[in-house]
Amino acid sequence: MIYKNPLQQFSLKNQLGSRLRIALLLLVGVFLVGIFGFKFFSGYSWIDAIYMTVITISTIGFGEVQKLSPLEKLLTSTYIICSIFFVGYAISVITEYILSKNNIGNLRAKKVKSKIDSLKDHVIVCGYGRNGMQAVSKLKAYHKSFVIIDKDEKVLEPLYDSGMLYINGNATEDEVLKQAGIDRASTLMCTLPGDTDNVFIVLSAKQLNDRLKIISRATKESTTYKLKLAGADNVIMPDKIGGDHMASLVVTPDLVEFLGHLSVSRQEGSINIEEINFDHICSDGKEHAIKELDLRKKTGCTVIGYRDPEGNYSVNPDANMVLKKNSKLIFIGKPSQIEKLKQTYKL
Repeated sequence: MIYKNPLQQFSLKNQLGSRLRIALLLLVGVFLVGIFGFKFFSGYSWIDAIYMTVITISTIGFGEVQKLSPLEKLLTSTYIICSIFFVGYAISVITEYILSKNNIGNLRAKKVKSKIDSLKDHVIVCGYGRNGMQAVSKLKAYHKSFVIIDKDEKVLEPLYDSGMLYINGNATEDEVLKQAGIDRASTLMCTLPGDTDNVFIVLSAKQLNDRLKIISRATKESTTYKLKLAGADNVIMPDKIGGDHMASLVVTPDLVEFLGHLSVSRQEGSINIEEINFDHICSDGKEHAIKELDLRKKTGCTVIGYRDPEGNYSVNPDANMVLKKNSKLIFIGKPSQIEKLKQTYKL
């Protein structure tokens, strides 16, 4: 299995790349000097000049095409000595670059494996298409650890210098999921375009980690039931969401535009939503009413939702509502207010 680590650029690779460019320029220069020298100084035809340059640089020892004058012999001898050094240097640099590229790849694979092995409660994103890219963008905005899996190496190439961990492999294979740390992951996202592949991944993932939260994409209504039966906690249909959104722009355009500002991004002017567990809000372990916590004064954020321990949601909860253990509060606010919220409760 090939691991790709875009965590850093190796200075060794940069140095070798620079030396390789110099070596190639020297090699081209040596050939051009020989060709033009034999052509214009000795009066050879272009074909004969190229031929003489090749046999001279390679030191094969074939006889010259035509007799050389003493001065031409002296210049040719000088050219042979110089070309031996230049060509020898170029060959050594090219050979070193080829060998070191494999070594760098092996070193990179070890570093990525070490990074992935150290992850815990991370997210595994299967498939880096349009939906996968959007999901990764949101995960990055919230600084969530994640590993991308995709079998198309060309799709992953742009990530080389992006600072993200990814594996070039087929997510339908158990071994690939294990290499992504599925036994330690908190969430799996299946964003592959094929419903069959997504169902297969969900089945495999649930067997490898039954505590895993699984979110899957679906293209057909009929697949939604199968994915949930296989173990998916949430099933998303992008086409359906897109159609609903387009219709909503006709029916309630201002409301949709406002909702479009609700995000997990850090862009100026956006409105962020954040959820916080009971343990962070009530660090003393005691149950308090919302009004006792004075959350808006402390952070500037507004409480818009409450999730009780049974998973039931309350919109715009009353100030007298008492927070229960294992519950969550949902806040809304500007990026700066959300940041203050996180600092206040040490998230």
